[in-house]
Amino acid sequence: MAGNVWELTASWYTVYHDDLAHQHDPIGPTQAASYDPKKPQDGATHVIKGGSYLCAKNYCSRYRPAARESQAVDTGTTHVGFRLVKAIAPDD
Repeated sequence: MAGNVWELTASWYTVYHDDLAHQHDPIGPTQAASYDPKKPQDGATHVIKGGSYLCAKNYCSRYRPAARESQAVDTGTTHVGFRLVKAIAPDD
């Protein structure tokens, strides 16, 4: 999803992420392993995905659903949101 807001995920950010990352570690990196060398002052960061219309060229490296960036856990902005999922019980 791309457009209105970046999607905040529960995943911890690491620099080295490729198509096979979840095959090697299905749970993903831990908080202790999370680090973004571009933002060392932030410490452990979460992954944000997608992109928002508020992206500036100096911040967003790409603008597509698979785009991923790091976001400090204590940062609140108007262009980062999250997705809610509700499980619906099947009809009996």
